[in-house]
Amino acid sequence: MNLDELDHRLDKLDHRPRVVLVGPMGAGKTTVANLLAEAWGLSARDTDADIEAAEGRTVADIFVESGEPEFRRLERDAVARALEGHDGVLALGGGAVLDQSTRARLAGHTVVFLRVGLSDAVKRVGLGSARPLLLGNVRGRIKALLDERTPVYESVATLVVDTDGRSPEDVAGEIRATLADREEQA
Repeated sequence: MNLDELDHRLDKLDHRPRVVLVGPMGAGKTTVANLLAEAWGLSARDTDADIEAAEGRTVADIFVESGEPEFRRLERDAVARALEGHDGVLALGGGAVLDQSTRARLAGHTVVFLRVGLSDAVKRVGLGSARPLLLGNVRGRIKALLDERTPVYESVATLVVDTDGRSPEDVAGEIRATLADREEQA
């Protein structure tokens, strides 16, 4: 490896997210990302917000107008860009980890799964939700999504934090303390 290649690799390491948050809707990923970023003096980034900004329309509108496969393509690309170029705290959309290439890209990153139970997820999302994957029986759809996705979230996570009955500040505090302990031991 020559010096240019080494510099390029080192430069890429400098632009890795400090932490990547995954979990279902209602877990608090964006809120916790903002709290962590503020505590660490970093920026927070949400891939759903990236997609909305790039497309000029909401995630719900993308689902309705272009379909879920197109949204998932946009999501895969947004996650890849964020993992390569963001050095703050990154929150992924709830379904991002369903893509095999995204799961592969998460290897080597600090990935925190914010686990939420059905009751808390329903309370946080709301029964009148406008989220595209929740059309119809909101509670039933959330349960099905949790059942389907929880093993995938667990498979990519380097840390699992339960969020039920807890404030976002408490969740962020646990993440900060656990990661600080791990860094001291490394």
